[in-house]
Amino acid sequence: MTKGLWVWPSDPRAQRRVLAKFAASPHLVAALTALGKSKDGMSNAELDDAINDVSEWTTLWVIRQLTSLGFTDYKVDFFGNPAKYQLTESGRAVLSTIMGQSLPQRPVAPVPPPAPAAQQPPSPRPAAPAQRAAPQTAPPKVA
Repeated sequence: MTKGLWVWPSDPRAQRRVLAKFAASPHLVAALTALGKSKDGMSNAELDDAINDVSEWTTLWVIRQLTSLGFTDYKVDFFGNPAKYQLTESGRAVLSTIMGQSLPQRPVAPVPPPAPAAQQPPSPRPAAPAQRAAPQTAPPKVA
């Protein structure tokens, strides 16, 4: 189990080689396909059932490879529900490349428009500089 795909290369030619190895592995393709079909992600047990292998070691090996390649994310639920694996955008792109069809995009929460700023009255503009008059001097003090 020490052999596997652990790094996504930057060279396009090497990427095609990795995709060919990836597509040749029934466990990796089954896991990626199952994750692509799930809306909320899958826990370890759900992924083990989807791969349809009785070995939890194989599931662990598959998940480690998918995560190291950057195809899945691990989302922890802090309120007692199981943690879930979800596809990343690169995982969706790889799955659509392997399957030869595009996947529906995961709905993105709309970003609310910024609140309109309170209308402030226009600030007074400084008057045009007037010509300076000769400085006035105070009348001399008479003692």
